[in-house]
Parts: sequence; structure tokens; C-alpha cells
Amino acid sequence: MNPRRWTLCLAGAGHVGSGFLAILQNRRDELAVKYGIDLRVTAVAEYGGCAVDPVGLDIGEVLAALRAGRPLGEIPVNGRRGMTSRQMIEECGADFLLEATPVNLIDGEPGLSAVCTALRQGMHVVLANKGPLALAYREIIAMSDLADGWGSVYAPNGGGVSRPPRLRFSATVAGALPVLNIGRRDLAGDRIVRIEGVFNGTTHSILRAMEGGLCFDEALADAQLRGIAETDPALDIDGHDSASKLIITANAVLGLSATHADVAITGIRRLDRAKVAESQAGGGRLVLLCLASHQDDGRYCLSVEPTTLPADHPLARLAPDEMGVVFYTDHINRLSGASLEPGPGPASAAMLRDVVDIVWSETCQTAHS
Repeated sequence: MNPRRWTLCLAGAGHVGSGFLAILQNRRDELAVKYGIDLRVTAVAEYGGCAVDPVGLDIGEVLAALRAGRPLGEIPVNGRRGMTSRQMIEECGADFLLEATPVNLIDGEPGLSAVCTALRQGMHVVLANKGPLALAYREIIAMSDLADGWGSVYAPNGGGVSRPPRLRFSATVAGALPVLNIGRRDLAGDRIVRIEGVFNGTTHSILRAMEGGLCFDEALADAQLRGIAETDPALDIDGHDSASKLIITANAVLGLSATHADVAITGIRRLDRAKVAESQAGGGRLVLLCLASHQDDGRYCLSVEPTTLPADHPLARLAPDEMGVVFYTDHINRLSGASLEPGPGPASAAMLRDVVDIVWSETCQTAHS
């Protein structure tokens, strides 16, 4: 049997987006043999325009342009100067949109418009950009297969009923760490009473460096030098990146309608070496903790703040480049997971994981329709 072809368009070819392209370039033959799928990238949007080829772009040519810092709109033959990601979506007719543009927690753009446009056109969507979901989770979900709940059975095509496009976004919460998959799928049937997470690698690395004797400014400068912190690290060190991941988790896993207004946020900007040393002296370890805690009145309390954990806690044992999550349920005392993510590669791999999940879901749906 010949592999089934699926066409993909990618919005955002930064570290995560270009990482996805590199993985796909290296694994195309393996994906065809193992899963029976032929994934073709037909359009990529980045600053300065797009590269478009309905038959399938030469990924090597796209990656070479990105490494050289050349706008994709200037690629010979397939370059489209000035084309926006939204225009790309409207014109390319791909099966999938992969959204990996930079996070914008002010208005979610350009990712929010791109995602909504794709879903309205019936494209499946895979997100690495957490901004759209952190700001407009319910609106986006309502346009997708998740509108009736994760794992629902949807009406097959035919009889005047059309299936909504599928939406997956596991890369938005701690990269490759399957926080959402564990919470939604692996803990199905249990009532989750508490979620603890270290979801931001930059702040975790800074705190561990401060344990080693650096002051905050020195630890931040070191993180920037090593490329794990942005030039403007405000989203990370002020806790908003962590809060966005907690919001997505609270909505997707706990079924809440949470927004930033529902999260008490305290970052690490004002921490000094003395506070870190105090935690160490008491036998604990300071982390920027994301917490969703079930209350007696049935609600969940959501917070992001520096917290001292006992040394034997799973999150206290994380290495500087690790992220982790711990679930507590009414039947499982504690379920924990961690991932070592020193760069953007794991998030790129998580996007491919979501693409394969959608392909298999579609294949199974078609087989039973």
C-alpha cells in the first residue's frame, strides 16, 4: 500500500518550526514505513513572506535559507514576498496548519488569526504557540473536534454531517513532556485533585544557577548567553509563560474556563541569593511552581509562585534543563513525569507527535464510517 499523503503548512520557522522541518526531513521515509503516511510541507511562512509549492517544498532549500538568514519570500521560483501567514492559509489549501509563531500574550497575533482562519477552512491545527490558547481557549476549541470533549466520537462525513477539524497542542505545555496527554488520557476516570508543575525551563535554570552561588542578574545573563533565555526574558522571569501553560492545562485537563485573571502570579525577578540559600539551608529547593489545587467548595485555586519544596519531592529533584509535572488524584496518590529539554528540539518533536495523532484519529474515523 502506498503511504497516504498529507499536506502541511507551517506558520513560524524559528527554532521550533525549523526544528520540525529538520525532523521531518530526516524521518520522512521512516514515517512512511511505520505509519503509512507521506507528510509534505507545501508552504512555510516566516518574516518577509512565504515559500509555497503545492507539490511539496524542498525542505533542505528552506532550511538553508533560514540558516543563512534569507527571507523565504526571496527563494527562487517558490518565494512569495510579503505574503502573510493568513494569506498562505487561505491560498495553500493544506490539510494541516502548524502554528509556531512567537508568543504574544497581548492580543495573540498573528497566531490567533491564523489558527481561527485554518479551523474555519477545515484545516487540522497543531500548535506550539501557546498565546492563542492562553487568550482564547474556549473560542478556538469551539471550532474544533474538541468542542464536545477530548476523545468524543464524532459524526463521520456523509448524510449532510461534516466532521470539524482536529486540534492538538501538546507542545504548548512544557514541550515534549506529555502533560496534557497524561491528564486527559492516562488519568481518564480519575478525579484530579492537584497538579504541580515546573513548566518553564529558563526560570528553573536560573534558580539552579543561583543555588551554585550566582546572583539573579548573573544567572539570567548566563541563561541568555547559553540561548535558553530571550533577550527580553520578561515572559519567563515574571511568571507569565508559566501561567499561560497552567491556564491551558486547567482548561484542557480540568475542564475549567480559566484566564490569566484567575491565576495568582509571582515571578522570580525579585528573588535574591539569600532567599535561595534560605531554602537550601532548610533542606529544600526553590522552584517556580505552577499549582492547580482543588478546594473544599469544588473550585480550583490556580497560582504561579516561587515555592520551597522538600528535597525528596519529584520537582525538587529536577536538573537545570528539566521540566516536570506531578498529578494527584482520588485513586492515584502521585503520578509524576519529567523531560530533559536543553533546547527547542523536544517541542518540535511534540508537534510531530500531534500530527501523527491526528492522522491516526482520522484514519480510524474513516475506517469506521
